[in-house]
Amino acid sequence: MNIRTVESGTEAPDTARRRTVGPLVGIVLAVVAVQAALLTMFAWPALHSAPRDLPIVVAGPAPAAHQLAGQLATAKPGAFDVDTVASSAAADRALRQRDAYGAFLIGPGGVRLHVASAASPQIATLLRQVAQAAEQRTGAHVTVTDVVPTDSDDPNGVVLSIGILPLVMTSMLAGILLGLAISSRWLRLVGVLLFAVLAGLASMAIGQYALGAVPGDYLLNAAVVGLLALSVAGSMAGLVALLGAPGAGLGVAVLFVVGIPLAGLTSAPALLPTGWGAVGQYLPPGAGGTLLRSVVYFDSAGAATPLAVLAGWAVLGLVLLLVGRARPRRRLPLAAPNAA
Repeated sequence: MNIRTVESGTEAPDTARRRTVGPLVGIVLAVVAVQAALLTMFAWPALHSAPRDLPIVVAGPAPAAHQLAGQLATAKPGAFDVDTVASSAAADRALRQRDAYGAFLIGPGGVRLHVASAASPQIATLLRQVAQAAEQRTGAHVTVTDVVPTDSDDPNGVVLSIGILPLVMTSMLAGILLGLAISSRWLRLVGVLLFAVLAGLASMAIGQYALGAVPGDYLLNAAVVGLLALSVAGSMAGLVALLGAPGAGLGVAVLFVVGIPLAGLTSAPALLPTGWGAVGQYLPPGAGGTLLRSVVYFDSAGAATPLAVLAGWAVLGLVLLLVGRARPRRRLPLAAPNAA
Protein backbone atom coordinates (compact mmCIF):
# COMPACT_ATOMS: atom_id res chain seq x y z
CA MET A 1 0.00 0.00 0.00
CA ASN A 2 1.36 3.44 -1.03
CA ILE A 3 1.41 6.09 1.65
CA ARG A 4 1.76 9.78 0.70
CA THR A 5 3.64 11.89 3.15
CA VAL A 6 3.80 15.68 3.29
CA GLU A 7 6.84 17.34 4.68
CA SER A 8 6.31 19.73 7.55
CA GLY A 9 5.87 23.37 6.41
CA THR A 10 4.58 22.50 2.90
CA GLU A 11 1.08 22.22 1.46
CA ALA A 12 -0.36 19.41 -0.56
CA PRO A 13 -0.57 20.35 -4.27
CA ASP A 14 -4.41 20.16 -4.26
CA THR A 15 -4.65 22.59 -1.32
CA ALA A 16 -2.24 25.06 -2.93
CA ARG A 17 -4.14 24.83 -6.21
CA ARG A 18 -7.48 25.56 -4.52
CA ARG A 19 -5.99 28.57 -2.75
CA THR A 20 -4.78 29.87 -6.13
CA VAL A 21 -7.99 29.22 -8.05
CA GLY A 22 -10.10 31.26 -5.61
CA PRO A 23 -8.27 34.57 -6.09
CA LEU A 24 -7.97 33.88 -9.84
CA VAL A 25 -11.74 33.51 -10.23
CA GLY A 26 -12.32 36.56 -8.04
CA ILE A 27 -10.00 38.73 -10.14
CA VAL A 28 -11.58 37.59 -13.42
CA LEU A 29 -15.12 38.18 -12.17
CA ALA A 30 -14.23 41.60 -10.76
CA VAL A 31 -12.64 42.74 -14.02
CA VAL A 32 -15.61 41.44 -16.06
CA ALA A 33 -17.97 43.34 -13.73
CA VAL A 34 -15.97 46.54 -14.23
CA GLN A 35 -15.98 45.95 -17.98
CA ALA A 36 -19.77 45.53 -17.98
CA ALA A 37 -20.20 48.71 -15.93
CA LEU A 38 -17.95 50.70 -18.29
CA LEU A 39 -19.73 49.38 -21.38
CA THR A 40 -23.11 50.26 -19.90
CA MET A 41 -22.11 53.76 -18.77
CA PHE A 42 -20.45 54.68 -22.07
CA ALA A 43 -22.90 53.04 -24.48
CA TRP A 44 -26.23 53.78 -22.77
CA PRO A 45 -26.14 57.62 -23.00
CA ALA A 46 -24.93 57.49 -26.61
CA LEU A 47 -27.58 54.91 -27.56
CA HIS A 48 -30.36 57.08 -26.12
CA SER A 49 -28.99 60.37 -27.44
CA ALA A 50 -31.78 62.55 -28.85
CA PRO A 51 -32.90 66.20 -28.73
CA ARG A 52 -34.79 66.97 -25.54
CA ASP A 53 -36.10 70.48 -24.90
CA LEU A 54 -33.39 72.10 -26.99
CA PRO A 55 -33.73 75.89 -26.59
CA ILE A 56 -34.66 77.38 -29.98
CA VAL A 57 -35.84 80.90 -30.77
CA VAL A 58 -38.04 82.22 -33.57
CA ALA A 59 -37.95 85.85 -34.72
CA GLY A 60 -40.36 87.60 -37.04
CA PRO A 61 -43.82 89.14 -37.24
CA ALA A 62 -45.89 87.93 -34.30
CA PRO A 63 -48.52 85.80 -36.11
CA ALA A 64 -45.98 84.09 -38.37
CA ALA A 65 -43.46 83.62 -35.54
CA HIS A 66 -46.02 82.00 -33.23
CA GLN A 67 -47.23 79.77 -36.06
CA LEU A 68 -43.69 78.56 -36.86
CA ALA A 69 -42.96 78.05 -33.15
CA GLY A 70 -46.03 75.85 -32.90
CA GLN A 71 -45.02 73.87 -35.97
CA LEU A 72 -41.54 73.24 -34.55
CA ALA A 73 -42.99 72.16 -31.20
CA THR A 74 -45.41 69.69 -32.79
CA ALA A 75 -43.09 68.40 -35.53
CA LYS A 76 -40.86 66.73 -32.94
CA PRO A 77 -42.77 66.58 -29.64
CA GLY A 78 -40.45 67.16 -26.70
CA ALA A 79 -37.43 67.88 -28.90
CA PHE A 80 -37.48 71.69 -28.82
CA ASP A 81 -38.19 74.35 -26.26
CA VAL A 82 -39.25 77.15 -28.59
CA ASP A 83 -39.41 80.82 -27.64
CA THR A 84 -40.12 83.90 -29.74
CA VAL A 85 -37.99 87.05 -29.77
CA ALA A 86 -38.56 90.49 -31.21
CA SER A 87 -35.87 90.64 -33.90
CA SER A 88 -33.09 88.84 -35.70
CA ALA A 89 -30.57 90.78 -33.60
CA ALA A 90 -32.18 89.42 -30.43
CA ALA A 91 -32.09 85.93 -31.92
CA ASP A 92 -28.37 86.16 -32.71
CA ARG A 93 -27.75 87.58 -29.24
CA ALA A 94 -29.43 84.50 -27.75
CA LEU A 95 -27.05 82.30 -29.75
CA ARG A 96 -23.95 84.24 -28.71
CA GLN A 97 -24.98 84.23 -25.05
CA ARG A 98 -25.59 80.46 -25.17
CA ASP A 99 -29.29 80.90 -24.40
CA ALA A 100 -30.29 79.03 -27.58
CA TYR A 101 -28.78 76.52 -30.01
CA GLY A 102 -30.55 77.81 -33.11
CA ALA A 103 -32.79 80.57 -34.42
CA PHE A 104 -35.39 80.57 -37.19
CA LEU A 105 -35.83 84.04 -38.70
CA ILE A 106 -38.93 84.96 -40.71
CA GLY A 107 -38.55 87.80 -43.19
CA PRO A 108 -39.68 89.02 -46.60
CA GLY A 109 -37.37 86.52 -48.30
CA GLY A 110 -38.75 83.56 -46.38
CA VAL A 111 -37.31 81.59 -43.46
CA ARG A 112 -33.63 81.63 -42.50
CA LEU A 113 -31.84 79.44 -39.98
CA HIS A 114 -29.02 80.68 -37.75
CA VAL A 115 -26.97 78.14 -35.81
CA ALA A 116 -23.98 78.19 -33.45
CA SER A 117 -21.94 75.13 -34.34
CA ALA A 118 -19.34 76.10 -31.73
CA ALA A 119 -21.89 75.22 -29.05
CA SER A 120 -22.49 71.78 -30.56
CA PRO A 121 -21.70 70.73 -34.14
CA GLN A 122 -24.08 67.79 -33.70
CA ILE A 123 -27.03 70.03 -32.79
CA ALA A 124 -26.17 72.41 -35.65
CA THR A 125 -26.34 69.43 -38.01
CA LEU A 126 -29.65 68.36 -36.49
CA LEU A 127 -31.15 71.82 -37.07
CA ARG A 128 -29.91 71.84 -40.65
CA GLN A 129 -31.76 68.55 -41.14
CA VAL A 130 -34.92 70.15 -39.74
CA ALA A 131 -34.49 72.99 -42.25
CA GLN A 132 -34.00 70.53 -45.11
CA ALA A 133 -37.16 68.70 -44.11
CA ALA A 134 -39.03 72.02 -44.15
CA GLU A 135 -37.66 72.74 -47.62
CA GLN A 136 -38.92 69.39 -48.91
CA ARG A 137 -42.31 69.94 -47.31
CA THR A 138 -42.87 73.53 -48.44
CA GLY A 139 -40.61 73.89 -51.45
CA ALA A 140 -39.16 77.11 -50.02
CA HIS A 141 -35.40 77.37 -49.65
CA VAL A 142 -34.07 77.89 -46.11
CA THR A 143 -30.75 79.77 -45.91
CA VAL A 144 -28.46 78.59 -43.12
CA THR A 145 -25.93 80.89 -41.43
CA ASP A 146 -23.43 79.82 -38.78
CA VAL A 147 -23.32 82.75 -36.36
CA VAL A 148 -20.70 81.23 -34.03
CA PRO A 149 -18.72 78.70 -36.11
CA THR A 150 -16.04 76.35 -34.90
CA ASP A 151 -12.44 76.94 -35.92
CA SER A 152 -11.88 76.32 -39.63
CA ASP A 153 -9.07 73.89 -38.84
CA ASP A 154 -11.41 71.88 -36.58
CA PRO A 155 -14.92 72.20 -38.06
CA ASN A 156 -16.29 69.33 -35.97
CA GLY A 157 -14.86 70.64 -32.70
CA VAL A 158 -12.87 67.46 -32.11
CA VAL A 159 -10.06 69.05 -30.11
CA LEU A 160 -12.38 70.65 -27.55
CA SER A 161 -14.44 67.47 -27.16
CA ILE A 162 -12.13 64.48 -27.52
CA GLY A 163 -9.22 66.45 -26.03
CA ILE A 164 -10.91 66.55 -22.61
CA LEU A 165 -10.65 62.75 -22.24
CA PRO A 166 -6.83 62.41 -22.15
CA LEU A 167 -6.63 65.48 -19.92
CA VAL A 168 -9.00 63.93 -17.38
CA MET A 169 -7.18 60.58 -17.52
CA THR A 170 -3.72 62.08 -17.02
CA SER A 171 -5.03 64.34 -14.25
CA MET A 172 -6.45 61.33 -12.43
CA LEU A 173 -3.14 59.51 -12.83
CA ALA A 174 -1.20 62.49 -11.51
CA GLY A 175 -3.51 62.77 -8.51
CA ILE A 176 -3.24 59.07 -7.68
CA LEU A 177 0.56 59.02 -7.96
CA LEU A 178 0.99 62.19 -5.90
CA GLY A 179 -1.41 60.90 -3.25
CA LEU A 180 0.36 57.55 -2.96
CA ALA A 181 3.99 58.48 -3.46
CA ILE A 182 4.34 61.79 -1.62
CA SER A 183 4.22 61.62 2.16
CA SER A 184 4.10 65.36 2.96
CA ARG A 185 0.74 67.16 2.78
CA TRP A 186 2.33 70.38 1.58
CA LEU A 187 4.44 68.68 -1.07
CA ARG A 188 1.31 66.96 -2.41
CA LEU A 189 -0.32 70.37 -2.63
CA VAL A 190 2.66 71.85 -4.46
CA GLY A 191 2.74 68.87 -6.82
CA VAL A 192 -0.95 69.18 -7.71
CA LEU A 193 -0.67 72.93 -8.33
CA LEU A 194 2.48 72.51 -10.44
CA PHE A 195 0.82 69.78 -12.50
CA ALA A 196 -2.28 71.92 -13.12
CA VAL A 197 -0.22 74.89 -14.34
CA LEU A 198 1.96 72.80 -16.65
CA ALA A 199 -1.00 70.74 -17.93
CA GLY A 200 -2.88 73.90 -18.91
CA LEU A 201 0.09 75.50 -20.65
CA ALA A 202 1.12 72.32 -22.48
CA SER A 203 -2.40 71.34 -23.58
CA MET A 204 -3.19 74.75 -25.04
CA ALA A 205 0.25 74.98 -26.67
CA ILE A 206 -0.64 71.80 -28.55
CA GLY A 207 -4.23 72.80 -29.30
CA GLN A 208 -3.51 76.37 -30.42
CA TYR A 209 -0.01 76.28 -31.88
CA ALA A 210 0.81 72.69 -32.84
CA LEU A 211 -2.66 71.78 -34.16
CA GLY A 212 -3.92 75.30 -34.83
CA ALA A 213 -7.44 74.17 -33.91
CA VAL A 214 -8.27 76.33 -30.88
CA PRO A 215 -8.77 80.10 -31.26
CA GLY A 216 -8.75 82.72 -28.55
CA ASP A 217 -6.36 83.98 -25.90
CA TYR A 218 -3.71 81.38 -25.10
CA LEU A 219 -3.23 82.20 -21.43
CA LEU A 220 -6.96 82.42 -20.73
CA ASN A 221 -7.59 79.09 -22.43
CA ALA A 222 -4.65 77.55 -20.57
CA ALA A 223 -6.07 78.83 -17.28
CA VAL A 224 -9.38 77.04 -17.99
CA VAL A 225 -7.60 73.78 -18.80
CA GLY A 226 -5.40 74.21 -15.73
CA LEU A 227 -8.48 74.65 -13.53
CA LEU A 228 -9.99 71.47 -14.97
CA ALA A 229 -6.71 69.61 -14.33
CA LEU A 230 -6.59 71.01 -10.78
CA SER A 231 -10.16 69.95 -10.02
CA VAL A 232 -9.50 66.37 -11.18
CA ALA A 233 -5.94 65.89 -9.91
CA GLY A 234 -6.69 67.65 -6.62
CA SER A 235 -9.81 65.57 -6.00
CA MET A 236 -8.00 62.32 -6.78
CA ALA A 237 -4.97 63.17 -4.66
CA GLY A 238 -7.22 64.32 -1.82
CA LEU A 239 -9.30 61.12 -1.88
CA VAL A 240 -6.13 59.00 -1.93
CA ALA A 241 -4.61 61.01 0.92
CA LEU A 242 -7.80 60.61 2.96
CA LEU A 243 -8.82 57.02 2.15
CA GLY A 244 -5.77 55.41 0.59
CA ALA A 245 -6.22 53.03 -2.35
CA PRO A 246 -10.05 52.88 -1.95
CA GLY A 247 -10.06 56.65 -2.49
CA ALA A 248 -8.50 56.12 -5.92
CA GLY A 249 -11.25 53.67 -6.82
CA LEU A 250 -13.94 56.10 -5.65
CA GLY A 251 -12.40 58.94 -7.64
CA VAL A 252 -12.15 56.89 -10.84
CA ALA A 253 -15.77 55.76 -10.46
CA VAL A 254 -17.11 59.31 -10.03
CA LEU A 255 -14.83 61.35 -12.29
CA PHE A 256 -14.31 58.87 -15.13
CA VAL A 257 -16.93 56.11 -15.15
CA VAL A 258 -19.77 58.56 -14.44
CA GLY A 259 -18.24 61.91 -15.37
CA ILE A 260 -17.06 61.20 -18.92
CA PRO A 261 -20.22 59.54 -20.36
CA LEU A 262 -22.49 62.20 -18.83
CA ALA A 263 -20.34 65.15 -19.90
CA GLY A 264 -21.85 65.35 -23.39
CA LEU A 265 -18.44 66.22 -24.79
CA THR A 266 -18.99 64.88 -28.31
CA SER A 267 -22.62 65.98 -28.56
CA ALA A 268 -24.26 68.25 -25.98
CA PRO A 269 -25.73 67.76 -22.50
CA ALA A 270 -29.19 68.50 -23.93
CA LEU A 271 -28.94 65.39 -26.13
CA LEU A 272 -28.42 63.01 -23.22
CA PRO A 273 -31.31 61.18 -21.52
CA THR A 274 -33.46 63.51 -19.44
CA GLY A 275 -31.71 64.68 -16.29
CA TRP A 276 -28.42 62.91 -16.91
CA GLY A 277 -26.91 65.74 -18.91
CA ALA A 278 -27.58 68.10 -16.00
CA VAL A 279 -25.89 65.68 -13.59
CA GLY A 280 -22.82 65.57 -15.82
CA GLN A 281 -22.50 69.35 -15.69
CA TYR A 282 -21.84 69.15 -11.95
CA LEU A 283 -18.80 66.92 -12.48
CA PRO A 284 -15.42 68.23 -13.70
CA PRO A 285 -15.41 66.70 -17.22
CA GLY A 286 -18.80 68.17 -18.15
CA ALA A 287 -18.20 71.52 -16.46
CA GLY A 288 -14.73 71.74 -17.98
CA GLY A 289 -15.98 71.09 -21.52
CA THR A 290 -18.73 73.68 -21.18
CA LEU A 291 -16.43 76.29 -19.65
CA LEU A 292 -13.80 75.79 -22.34
CA ARG A 293 -16.35 76.26 -25.15
CA SER A 294 -17.72 79.38 -23.46
CA VAL A 295 -14.28 80.96 -23.12
CA VAL A 296 -12.94 79.93 -26.54
CA TYR A 297 -15.96 80.77 -28.70
CA PHE A 298 -18.53 82.80 -26.75
CA ASP A 299 -16.53 85.50 -24.93
CA SER A 300 -17.17 83.67 -21.63
CA ALA A 301 -20.96 83.80 -21.99
CA GLY A 302 -22.52 81.08 -19.84
CA ALA A 303 -19.25 80.52 -17.98
CA ALA A 304 -20.40 81.33 -14.44
CA THR A 305 -21.93 77.98 -13.49
CA PRO A 306 -19.21 75.67 -14.89
CA LEU A 307 -16.55 77.95 -13.40
CA ALA A 308 -18.17 77.65 -9.97
CA VAL A 309 -18.40 73.85 -10.34
CA LEU A 310 -14.73 73.45 -11.24
CA ALA A 311 -13.65 75.83 -8.50
CA GLY A 312 -15.74 73.89 -5.98
CA TRP A 313 -14.14 70.58 -6.96
CA ALA A 314 -10.67 72.14 -6.85
CA VAL A 315 -11.23 73.57 -3.37
CA LEU A 316 -12.67 70.24 -2.17
CA GLY A 317 -9.64 68.39 -3.46
CA LEU A 318 -7.16 70.75 -1.86
CA VAL A 319 -8.98 70.58 1.47
CA LEU A 320 -8.92 66.77 1.36
CA LEU A 321 -5.21 66.96 0.54
CA LEU A 322 -4.50 69.00 3.64
CA VAL A 323 -6.65 66.94 6.03
CA GLY A 324 -5.48 63.62 4.61
CA ARG A 325 -2.95 61.43 6.29
CA ALA A 326 0.68 62.48 6.27
CA ARG A 327 2.51 59.18 6.04
CA PRO A 328 5.83 58.88 7.82
CA ARG A 329 8.88 58.47 5.68
CA ARG A 330 10.17 54.97 5.36
CA ARG A 331 13.69 54.49 6.59
CA LEU A 332 15.95 51.88 5.19
CA PRO A 333 16.93 49.25 7.78
CA LEU A 334 20.49 49.52 9.02
CA ALA A 335 22.73 46.80 7.80
CA ALA A 336 23.50 44.25 10.46
CA PRO A 337 27.15 44.10 11.51
CA ASN A 338 29.07 41.15 10.25
CA ALA A 339 29.28 38.37 12.74
CA ALA A 340 32.67 38.05 14.24
